Amino acid sequence: MIELNRSDDVFVLTMCAGENRWNTNFVRAFAAKLDEVQGSEGPAALVITSQNEKFFSNGLDLEWRVGNEHGEGGDPSVFAKEFMALMARIITFPMPTICAINGHAFGAGLMLALCADIRFMRADRGFLCANEIQIGFRIPDPELALFRHKMSGSAFFETVQLARRWTGPDAVQAGFVERAEGLDELLPAAMRRAAELAPLGANRELYGESKERIFGEAPSINERNGAAWLLRNYS
Repeated sequence: MIELNRSDDVFVLTMCAGENRWNTNFVRAFAAKLDEVQGSEGPAALVITSQNEKFFSNGLDLEWRVGNEHGEGGDPSVFAKEFMALMARIITFPMPTICAINGHAFGAGLMLALCADIRFMRADRGFLCANEIQIGFRIPDPELALFRHKMSGSAFFETVQLARRWTGPDAVQAGFVERAEGLDELLPAAMRRAAELAPLGANRELYGESKERIFGEAPSINERNGAAWLLRNYS
């Protein structure tokens, strides 16, 4: 479901569950790999990517969620809180994080991408999209806070209200993706960038504390609470 590999100071977490749709068991498998990364010492950075060349993450496991049965996805009654807590953990992770987005990232997949410090995206294929309004779902306040913090005002509006599908080049131009690359170069480029930033991860306490100040109870998004606080306290 989730693989973790290390190359020098760079950890690579690869999602290997097909379209990588989010359910409770997927959340817990992801969190377990973060435990391994966080248990390391010294310079480090984390790259998150997908094994599937078409999908980075295709959002919520809707069939499992609507069915409201445990099945292979685990207990649906705890999903929302555990998923939001995982996003809060990633947005404040105490080392540099980069998403190498090699395919579509919809809904919860886009949330994951925006929780990373930096995003690299495939240039020739794949969309970023918050498609909740298209499928009749209300976007939760923590998700809105996250998008508002990571995007310009115009990009935020187009994303959450107009359900815009962002290509790699368009997302780079809008400022919330750093680079767009061809598929063959995407992961190597992300790993090189992660290696450059890995020394910042040596002081985990300082790097994590800085993120807490940015994404916790921060006035910078003109809300009472910041993105990390809302994600942690979702109910």
